[in-house]
Amino acid sequence: MADRVHPRDSPPSSGEAPMAKPSQSVPVQPAGTYVIQIPKDQIYRYPPPENARRYQKYSRREPRRRCCRRCLCWSLSLLASLLLLLAVAAGVLYLVFRPESPKYSIDDVSIHGFNLTSPSAVSPEFNVTIRAQNPNDKIGIYYQKESSVTVYYSGINLCNGVLPVFYQPSNNLTVFQTALKGSKILLTNAVHSTLAAEEKRGELPFRLNLKAPVKFKVGAVKTWTITFKVKCELTVDSLTSSAKIVTTDCDSRVKLW
Repeated sequence: MADRVHPRDSPPSSGEAPMAKPSQSVPVQPAGTYVIQIPKDQIYRYPPPENARRYQKYSRREPRRRCCRRCLCWSLSLLASLLLLLAVAAGVLYLVFRPESPKYSIDDVSIHGFNLTSPSAVSPEFNVTIRAQNPNDKIGIYYQKESSVTVYYSGINLCNGVLPVFYQPSNNLTVFQTALKGSKILLTNAVHSTLAAEEKRGELPFRLNLKAPVKFKVGAVKTWTITFKVKCELTVDSLTSSAKIVTTDCDSRVKLW
């Protein structure tokens, strides 16, 4: 019986082709498609043709925006610096000159033109003596045009006038008289009766409003026009030329602009 011959591991003879080693799987692309590899620098630097115009548009706009932002920052910085300098200058001037508001009061009043026995219209006249005091040591006051003085009774405008135009030096007290006139003021019967009763009692309340536009003189410099508004509650004992002031109380406020 013939012996069996067992195969043994032996290198293939030179005539036999070696067995191919299994390799990694390579994805198979569908037919008709292509894979193109582009360097990254080309992807970031060069937009596709359809976006080239848009890219150029935005690239030109960015420097303009940067320039506008820079100009705005400079303008805001300059404005803030100017405001700071003005605030410092105002503080120094206040500490040096110590400005004070002028003070006003009513010294005397003379009344004409009231006839309470007749229901016809009245044309009242008030001659008011006003005391104006400038308490500042280094500041003068120029009283300007367009001032006004008005007398009211129970909300009724009775007469009007103006202040004189003059210059008041520092630490000065000026007393002046102003004539206030009204024309054909029609009063109701109730107002006539109330005025008669109050005159009999010796207490006739009026309100005097004063508006004084002024300019301050600080050294050789004049300020802009500043308006003082004064409201005086005035009570007199009669409606005659010899009327006496019973009570008076004046309150003032300033309008800087």
